[in-house]
Amino acid sequence: MATTAPQIQYRQELVLGFEQRKSMLLQAVTNESVIKGNTATFLISGSSADSAVTRGTNGLIPFRSEDLTQVSATLAEYHAPYRKTNFNIFQSQGDQRRSMQEASMAVINRQVDSLIITELDTATNDTGTSATGSLALLMKSYAILGSNVALDGAVTALITPAFHAYLLQTEAFSSVEYINRKPFESGLMQTFQWGNFDFIVHPNLTGKGTDTEFCYLFNKAAIGCAMDTKGMQVEIGYDGEQDYSWSRCSFYGGAKLLQNSGVVQMKHDGSAYVAA
Repeated sequence: MATTAPQIQYRQELVLGFEQRKSMLLQAVTNESVIKGNTATFLISGSSADSAVTRGTNGLIPFRSEDLTQVSATLAEYHAPYRKTNFNIFQSQGDQRRSMQEASMAVINRQVDSLIITELDTATNDTGTSATGSLALLMKSYAILGSNVALDGAVTALITPAFHAYLLQTEAFSSVEYINRKPFESGLMQTFQWGNFDFIVHPNLTGKGTDTEFCYLFNKAAIGCAMDTKGMQVEIGYDGEQDYSWSRCSFYGGAKLLQNSGVVQMKHDGSAYVAA
């Protein structure tokens, strides 16, 4: 005969799993809303290498045309659907409808970032041989970017957790003189400012955890992301005939590298900071 009768308590509130659930890059790029169609065309306007002119010998000022370039992003449809029978929901722990909805939104938000990262990976300016994170590597990419483009507008440093770990060990990087939005004050370690850069520590950059992680320093005008005007669609519902509940999150979008000169790829060796 048993002398104890242990009781199992099942928590009904969901504990969300570890994963990226929101887009971290959408605010760092140039956005365009598409009313109708499958292509969004961005117009890049500049004066190229033109310099000031003087009046000609004929007494007239010579006029020129600015440099206009059209770059197009092709939109596609992306969906994240989930479905469960009501019996499965009935017999399961926690709020299963919310679980499906959270999963749908997480998948789509990661897809938005994936489109942007894929375009960043096509950039051809880089810092050379892969190296471990340092202030010197960051400043090298800053110098390359500054040599290619005017450093006006928003500049974002997109790095891996390993790169961030190296930077946190440098004295200048932890100095209050350089930091405007402090990560430790807000509790948000993924986004902060240092110097004049916006930093995003992203968990899903290409090559993460290897000796060739692709990190970036880029100007906001270098990357475009187009999305339909409705933005992300989040739908939930119930089918009475078949007795199941469903969740679907969708968006129509696309990303494009607009100006290669505005992106510098930092090849980072993050292999020392992985689980043993």
